[in-house]
Amino acid sequence: MTRTHPTPLVGIPACARLMGDHPFHVTGDKYIRAVSDGAGALPLLIPALGDSLDLAGLLDRLDGLLITGSASNVAPQLYGGPPSAEGTLHDPARDATTLPLIRLALEKGMPLLGICRGCQELNVALGGTLHQRVHEVPGLSDHREDDTAPVEVQYGPAHPVRLTPGGLLARLAGRGEVTVNSVHGQGIDRLAPGLAVEATAPDGLVEAVRVEGAPAFAAAVQWHPEWRFWEDPFSAALFAAFGKAAAGRARRR
Repeated sequence: MTRTHPTPLVGIPACARLMGDHPFHVTGDKYIRAVSDGAGALPLLIPALGDSLDLAGLLDRLDGLLITGSASNVAPQLYGGPPSAEGTLHDPARDATTLPLIRLALEKGMPLLGICRGCQELNVALGGTLHQRVHEVPGLSDHREDDTAPVEVQYGPAHPVRLTPGGLLARLAGRGEVTVNSVHGQGIDRLAPGLAVEATAPDGLVEAVRVEGAPAFAAAVQWHPEWRFWEDPFSAALFAAFGKAAAGRARRR
């Protein structure tokens, strides 16, 4: 009899959004499809319910965790930062869900991939800090997209990043530098204990990290590899590696 391997189940925490007069829990289609088609896993959306969720029980049923990007910023009081500029979008329900979820997932040795806000959340969850407005920091570039341009331009190649020699991403890319998109206003300031730098932008901003000593895939990138990942071999390799780690956990589970 042929033995089939179980399809890994990957959790994707949602954002809390008000649409019209009604609150919703949402995530982007591109992340869902990157998990489904890129990682070969079954996506499960996790509502932004904070401590109303049994996070430990939830993670016992999952094989991986994808922390997505978002238009909202991590609340600065969570890392000791100054008050946000007026008009900054926040999502306290998401913060209350993702930060403890990240810490618990790492304690359990679960495969984890963070993207954009997810990279910032990983840093904050482990004790790091953020630049709230990277473009206002002396010596750093403007990493925001042109929101008047077509979405294909916004997510198009923006700048190179240098990959840490011998690191996880350098091995996946097979080279020391890749060109990525740039669609973010926040960025890592002080790196959290236990994180290692995997990539840096030309201005020195940290663009990717991994969790040192993690027993499984545990990394995050500041750019958006999920955007048309199938057109970029490096992005495809990143999701495949994450999916392979989740599949390994599914077999063991």
